[in-house]
Amino acid sequence: MQRTFPLLVLMCIALFGYAPFLIAGAPYESTMGLVQKIFYFHVPSAIAMFLSAFVCGIASAIFLFQRKPGADRVAVSAAELTVLLGLIVLVTGPLWARKAWGVWWQWDARLTSSLVMWLVFQAYLLLRRFGGPGSDKLSAAVALFGAALVPFVYWSVNMWRTLHPTTNVVPSLPPPMMGPFLWCMVAFLALYGVLLAVRVALEERRARLDTLYLALED
Repeated sequence: MQRTFPLLVLMCIALFGYAPFLIAGAPYESTMGLVQKIFYFHVPSAIAMFLSAFVCGIASAIFLFQRKPGADRVAVSAAELTVLLGLIVLVTGPLWARKAWGVWWQWDARLTSSLVMWLVFQAYLLLRRFGGPGSDKLSAAVALFGAALVPFVYWSVNMWRTLHPTTNVVPSLPPPMMGPFLWCMVAFLALYGVLLAVRVALEERRARLDTLYLALED
């Protein structure tokens, strides 16, 4: 991992460095114009957020049923990244909505459920920090609930009539828009992989440091 990590970082830099040129060359959407280009950051960050929530939920399930400390470290790392990516989604969404809908926020199914999911992972992190003994297991249950919300958030726009576009927008993109979108999606997923690896490594070092402190106290 130490040998490949610099290559992964360079790949992320290259992907994000070239992304603005692809986005600038993509055609304007007929009704929204320039502001629609937020799409190339908003949707890929949402996909990365969903992936991170699943990683946190799966790792939490492994920790709950197999008591593997490594899985717990992956879970808390993924939870932090879910909150970070969710913040990007919740900022870019209203910026786009102000131009598209004329309002910054609308309490429709997709927006509200996304906010609730983001708050669930915020609760996970708060519980881990201030919950006291046993909070790791309780927060793992919270992570499972948060991961279970992902399909609901994704399909909410298809189940109810909302202002938010349905899930068939991405498959119906014309090729001049699909290329930049896929590029940005790969960029966000690569960035997520790098950040998760760094955060897990940091958590492992923290666990070893805690072990050393306990050994000194004994």
